[in-house]
Amino acid sequence: MKIQPLTEDSLIVYVGDEIEREVAQQVSVATQLIRQNLGDRVIDIIPSYNSIHLTYNLCKTNFFEFHALLRQLLANVEQHSVLVESSKIIEIPVYYGPEVALDMPIIEQHTHRSAEEVIDIHCSELYTVYAIGFSPGFAYLGNTDKQIAIPRKTTPRTRVPAGSLGIADTQTAIYPSESPGGWQILGRTPLNLVDFQQDSLTPVNMGDLVKFVAIDKQAFLSLGGTL
Repeated sequence: MKIQPLTEDSLIVYVGDEIEREVAQQVSVATQLIRQNLGDRVIDIIPSYNSIHLTYNLCKTNFFEFHALLRQLLANVEQHSVLVESSKIIEIPVYYGPEVALDMPIIEQHTHRSAEEVIDIHCSELYTVYAIGFSPGFAYLGNTDKQIAIPRKTTPRTRVPAGSLGIADTQTAIYPSESPGGWQILGRTPLNLVDFQQDSLTPVNMGDLVKFVAIDKQAFLSLGGTL
């Protein structure tokens, strides 16, 4: 674990060098420990793939004290008991039909797989939430099977419908709200994945595990999906 100062009141903690599930879980655990133990010393905390960006309160601490507290707190994060309990599996229903799978023909051509094969492979994985960003509730999930990996679109769409499920290289993600975007779209979920009225903005958090479940058109519509 490496701690690197950034500005007079911020630093970054590198939990690992690789982007992988175990490191993401350690980032999640470290984030929980910091929130629980460093209290009002912390102004802002932003976890990501293998690091945590921290802004600390200079009225409550200084770099040297904060650095020492972090070192002590996170010394054995990989063995911490919270690690076992940090991940939950969230099932997300997805309709992969042609009305919503806007880029399935491109994915089929690029991967030399049929739509049915692409769907089966995509649903067979258990994905880790590596980061949340780009837009509120947009969770970066990995790792997509290399058999169906595909680069982002050369020219992004100006409008991607809310709930759209996309692939970009070996990552997959759902657009929680309508926005521009360049990921290759292969389906859509009927679930609302961002709620500004709730304390928890999104049902998925850093380190959680996500499983996609294919549903038919009728189930999609009955769950509130729109075409």
